[in-house]
Amino acid sequence: MNPRLLPVQRIPAQAARLARPLLGLRSFATSQTSIRSGILFRQQQTLQPTALPLRRSFSSSFFQLNSNKSNQQNNDNNNNNNKNSKKSNKDENRPDGEPTKFYLVFGAFVGTVLLINLFLESSLPGLTWEEFRTNFLDRGLVDKITVVNRNYAKVYLHDGHMGMVKFNIGSVDSFERKLENAQDELGIPQNERIPVSYTTEGSILASIATFLPTILLIGGLLYITKRGAQGGSGGIFGVGKSKAKLFNQETDIKVTFKDVAGMDEAKVEIMEFVNFLKNPKKYERLGAKIPRGAILSGPPGTGKTLVAKATAGEAGVPFLSVSGSEFVEMFVGVGSSRVRDLFKTARKMAPSIIFIDEIDAIGKARGQGGQFGGNDERESTLNQMLVEMDGFGSSDHVVVLAGTNRPDILDPALLRPGRFDRHINIDKPDIEGRKAIFKVYLKKIKTTLDLDELSGRLSALTPGFAGADVANCVNEAALIAARKGAHTVNIIHFEQAIERVIAGLEKKSRVLSPEERKTVAYHEAGHAICGWYFKYADPLLKVSIIPRGQGALGYAQYLPPDIQLLSTAELSDRMAMTLGGRVSEEIHFSSVTSGASDDFKKVTAIATNMVTTWGMSEKIGWLNFDDGQQRFNKPFSETTGQLIDQEVRRIIQEAHDKCKKLLLEKKHEVGLVAEELLAKEVITREDMIRLLGPRPFPERNDAFDKYLDKSKLGDFGKTNV
Repeated sequence: MNPRLLPVQRIPAQAARLARPLLGLRSFATSQTSIRSGILFRQQQTLQPTALPLRRSFSSSFFQLNSNKSNQQNNDNNNNNNKNSKKSNKDENRPDGEPTKFYLVFGAFVGTVLLINLFLESSLPGLTWEEFRTNFLDRGLVDKITVVNRNYAKVYLHDGHMGMVKFNIGSVDSFERKLENAQDELGIPQNERIPVSYTTEGSILASIATFLPTILLIGGLLYITKRGAQGGSGGIFGVGKSKAKLFNQETDIKVTFKDVAGMDEAKVEIMEFVNFLKNPKKYERLGAKIPRGAILSGPPGTGKTLVAKATAGEAGVPFLSVSGSEFVEMFVGVGSSRVRDLFKTARKMAPSIIFIDEIDAIGKARGQGGQFGGNDERESTLNQMLVEMDGFGSSDHVVVLAGTNRPDILDPALLRPGRFDRHINIDKPDIEGRKAIFKVYLKKIKTTLDLDELSGRLSALTPGFAGADVANCVNEAALIAARKGAHTVNIIHFEQAIERVIAGLEKKSRVLSPEERKTVAYHEAGHAICGWYFKYADPLLKVSIIPRGQGALGYAQYLPPDIQLLSTAELSDRMAMTLGGRVSEEIHFSSVTSGASDDFKKVTAIATNMVTTWGMSEKIGWLNFDDGQQRFNKPFSETTGQLIDQEVRRIIQEAHDKCKKLLLEKKHEVGLVAEELLAKEVITREDMIRLLGPRPFPERNDAFDKYLDKSKLGDFGKTNV
């Protein structure tokens, strides 16, 4: 039967994670709640020879020599201009020099005034009273005296002499008394006495200091106005300018489509945009139009931004990247202004590509959220985005790519054809996709292992890993190898890195009491036995009672197959296996512990989805009460809510009884596995085969036969450095 015709809904992301946990991780928890950039040319002016009154022959030779030098100088200038033209990206936001000229002129004016004032003051020789009397007064050279600011005296001499001298007088009364006594001693009559006048003069420095704040204020306003007119990014005049970054082919980190693996369909879709911009005639001759945009959606870490970087590296056209949150500011109208400026810049560079990361920051559906004024500002930004993408001012040569983790909350008007024509879903890769991604990252580290076989084994051991998880795993392996002083990265380092990413760091400093170790061992043994004897349980890889991560005292690692649909029988076996730890405690101990809290959370989520989302309850029927939006008002009545609770409880109770029946039958086997765990702390699938025999059901995961059982790299968990 064609699986497309099956009346089964896809499991939501959160529910799928709970129904099929990452690598089947089972942890025993403690009681703790766990622009096209402008090119700035600086043209140098060449010096022209000046005609001199020389002899004809010498003059001709001089001009010829100077002409040659001028030509050479012009060539050098052209070369310098060519070099400067390569620095366009560094100078793209640099002002044209007007503010610098303003500062230079202003500084030169102030400096000139200060120098003149200092020169005038220093040009007047300073005297003492004794020198003044001996050299000027006693010799009868003084014409008149002017006391300035009651501080110093200007002495004007008769014509034919120095003109004027000055000296400090100290006290005015003392000066007048000394002058009067000196003239008495010289016998100067009263009608011929030297006239003394008093005046007040303002200092140039004091005048400048008075007007300096006003001058600085006016100068600052002129500078800000000039920067705003020139489109500078700083200050209040640049708040409405777009913050988009223009990708530089020379200096930015270049990622190509060769670095993108595990998403072949998405690469084909994106490369079509690039090919259209590079060779539009191929499509236009058939009447085709380039799609206006594409939404890249998918779980975190799957490579949406990586695809955009590869597009920037290979597009061959201007590529502008911006984050959705950069349109959001505290000022009203800033978001709309930045959207207009972004598209205005892109149209000047057309054909061009715009990439908006995390577009859900501004693209949420209008009329939701109840944010009042703030919501109105966000909606205004979204409206401007809609107009720019497909309005009267739209352009056929600007392509918009956007990335988001939440396509379900985006506004329908944003997703309609004509704006975002393509919806490209980038999901987590399957085993072959993970193998291709591992090959890309394994080439960057030093290892002597066969890359094809190694990437296959690692892809089998990492179901549910996204591209970012794969990159993190390879990097962790290299770090572990370096920490241990190894010359190359070996398989044991990769396996330890996988455990590190899945379960966390080993807590060797956490010492458990003998009773706690025994409880953890029987708890994990219960999980292992259920996983071994239930048909639809995930295949077991490793069981450990070494504390890891935050609050996890033990864990079991499974290898679930890459499947898209789950039946009721499969879900029942998974719930029973998840409850195996608590049931084992009930059987082998007089009291139970709090270590199964995380198991209960997973089981409750699976049962709730079976009843409210997947239509697997006969009493509730084929209804969907998905509460993914966390609404205050539930979409069902109180009676229906009670019935839902009863059905969830019934399903979990059936799984508990099923698990308890098995563990009572296999009580001896549980003890064998628990004692092996107490002795070795870690047991692998091969140890389980030795203790219990082969699993009674064939493995549903082809990865065992293809990459694990026939691998030349050794058994999982038993390889050595």
